[in-house]
Amino acid sequence: MSNVIDKLTEYFRKFPGIGPRQAKRFVYSLLTSSDTYRKELSALILELKNDIAVCQSCFRFFAVNGSGRNLCPICADPNRDNSTLLIVMRDVDLENLEKSHVYHGKYFVLGGGVPILAESPEKNVRTKELLEIIKKMTALKEIVMAMSLTAEGENTEEYLRKILAGAQSERKIKLSTLGRGLSTGTELEYSDTETLKSAFQNRH
Repeated sequence: MSNVIDKLTEYFRKFPGIGPRQAKRFVYSLLTSSDTYRKELSALILELKNDIAVCQSCFRFFAVNGSGRNLCPICADPNRDNSTLLIVMRDVDLENLEKSHVYHGKYFVLGGGVPILAESPEKNVRTKELLEIIKKMTALKEIVMAMSLTAEGENTEEYLRKILAGAQSERKIKLSTLGRGLSTGTELEYSDTETLKSAFQNRH
């Protein structure tokens, strides 16, 4: 029968990019931390759902901070460019691109990627929601697919091209991808500002 250490290790292993050794180190780190630290961590985890909402436009997580729970600050900003939509796989990709200050349009977070040989790709990403948002963006002229240059990222881009083909032809919307600057195998969330600027400026 699993003890608390084993159970916690399994929970930490479910985090993206965390292997069994790292997960076990997290558990032992908690064991050596103070009671105050563990209590504060537990309280913050429980508060996540109360203080964090999902934007109804870009579908990123954002801190409410007393404002409305429907739109995040980026989507609620009237100065953002409504003619461009940049699609990313995860929230961390959006945050990294936003920090680079190279892009000033709207975003859409897919909520993940499409694995190779996935039988039902629409179950992995927000396909329906994406098409609905595009339909509402009447001034949209360009969609930028900002995927990581990994096998999953490339497969996701290929899938997006298929589902966006109709909107592209009917409304003459340009489909582009990030250009030079990103190396093959690069995760978008780990790219530095200058690399992202180069990749965005050389999109094609």
